[in-house]
Amino acid sequence: MATELENNKEIALSVSRAILNGEWQKLDGLLDTGFTYTGDSAIYSRDEYIGFMQALKDAMAGMTMEFTHVLAEGDLVSIRFVTRAKNVGKFMGAPATGKDVVIVGQFTRRIANGKVMQEWQTTDLLGLMTQMGFGTLLGYTVVAGLLKKQAPPPARRLN
Repeated sequence: MATELENNKEIALSVSRAILNGEWQKLDGLLDTGFTYTGDSAIYSRDEYIGFMQALKDAMAGMTMEFTHVLAEGDLVSIRFVTRAKNVGKFMGAPATGKDVVIVGQFTRRIANGKVMQEWQTTDLLGLMTQMGFGTLLGYTVVAGLLKKQAPPPARRLN
């Protein structure tokens, strides 16, 4: 049982490492074809998730992740993360600010047959938008909160 839990932890962490390194084919191989992501008011398919992560990588230069807590039970792995980066591109509808940001959150990934089947994530978006600046925070709040507008699902690039 301990070996299975350790393997599940490694698979779950490999997803984040593939994203950090821009290894999109590797990421594709770690996610089940029926993979779903639920987080921060969005539900994505595997391709939409990869597209979202590609957009994140484009918007955040020098991105690093620290995994402060990694817990596994059964087929679930929960990871608390701290991401540091510089906002150099448009992200979630907000323009680039050139500011250094710290993104804190937690995700849980369900593993089966050596693949990630599902991910649930919560991120401190208020903290991120506040760091990016009042204009970004206000714009995101108006569009997402008051006008109830959601961005179209992210498009995956094939590179």
